[in-house]
Amino acid sequence: MDGINEKTNMNSGDDEFFRWLVETRRDFHRHPELSMLEKRTTQRIAEYLEAFGWEVTTFEDMPGVLGLLRGKEPGPTLALRADMDALPLEEQTGADYASEVPGVMHACGHDAHATILLGVAKKLAESDVMNHAGGAVRLIFQPAEETLQGARRLIARGALQSPPVDRIYALHLGPHIPAGKIGLYGSLAYAATDTFGLTLTGRGTHGARPDEGRDPITAGAYFITAVQTIVSRNVKPLHSAVVSVGRLQAGRAPNIIPESLTLEGTLRALNPDVRETLVNRLKEMAEGIAGAFQVTPTFELHSGCPPIKNDPDAANLLRSAAEKAFGKENIIEEPPTMGGEDFAFYGEKCPAAIARLGCGNPEKGLTHPLHSPRFDLDERALLYGVNLFLKLIRDFFQPA
Repeated sequence: MDGINEKTNMNSGDDEFFRWLVETRRDFHRHPELSMLEKRTTQRIAEYLEAFGWEVTTFEDMPGVLGLLRGKEPGPTLALRADMDALPLEEQTGADYASEVPGVMHACGHDAHATILLGVAKKLAESDVMNHAGGAVRLIFQPAEETLQGARRLIARGALQSPPVDRIYALHLGPHIPAGKIGLYGSLAYAATDTFGLTLTGRGTHGARPDEGRDPITAGAYFITAVQTIVSRNVKPLHSAVVSVGRLQAGRAPNIIPESLTLEGTLRALNPDVRETLVNRLKEMAEGIAGAFQVTPTFELHSGCPPIKNDPDAANLLRSAAEKAFGKENIIEEPPTMGGEDFAFYGEKCPAAIARLGCGNPEKGLTHPLHSPRFDLDERALLYGVNLFLKLIRDFFQPA
């Protein structure tokens, strides 16, 4: 699984640069940090950008780094975004560069995303592209994507201003796509995502005398079963939606019916009307089942992020760059995913597009999905990602 000396068979970088990418990514991988705790990662990225000659902005009250490279004169600004937080997982890859932080792992490829942007920063600083361009390139290294907090916080701190960003792009690794290929989305890329919580409060009693209490566990079980019908019976068959319960907590002893039960789940939808239907039906089911079982419901909805809709012009430029970087034969038409991504918040402020960068390699066993404790990537994807972004930047500032 080492791969550090493996030839990439690409024209966009030499062995030395590829080695640098691999070593940089593995350094981040060994030292993962959870959302809003990315202190070391922030410091390392800032050091790299300063060494490359970029203008660097960091923040006293939060992690995150902004880099800016100006052209010879004012003009449009192109932004690239990478996330950098890890997940609360114990790594099980067995790699010699595995996480050194117990219970924390880069299982979603954010270490690779950050490395790709640093590779772009290094190559762009060494080239003459911006010496002939009117405008600027903004690099956004964002914390807390996994908790959907980071994008809004950086936007509030001016990530898309000074100078104003005219267009923004991002890549996300896709282990289901082989390295050397790229998945391009149509107009819809990612789903809207929300979380919900429900507390059912009854009356505790002895498990041998259930008639003397009000059982929240039975009510909760009926609720969990009932919500599985929302998508199948309230959403048009050609629309996509997901309702999943991921957390349930109640009771501490087998012979005691507890006072209350709490559960949490997630909603996913590609269409705003479907999103509203899911929320309304959840509330109605909570109230109806609670009434039937004589328990009191407390329902909470926590808005996550809107869907990602690729801007047509931004997507067209990305496709053109991808054809040059990968070849038309290596472009995959990617269907929308029901996953959520807070890159959506940037897309509400300026034209945006995102793509899925292949990083799988079945021959090496690199097929584990994102968020798996066994996830790892074919590191050639790092060089492919840099190559794509460099072509995108050149096309943006020097259109044919």
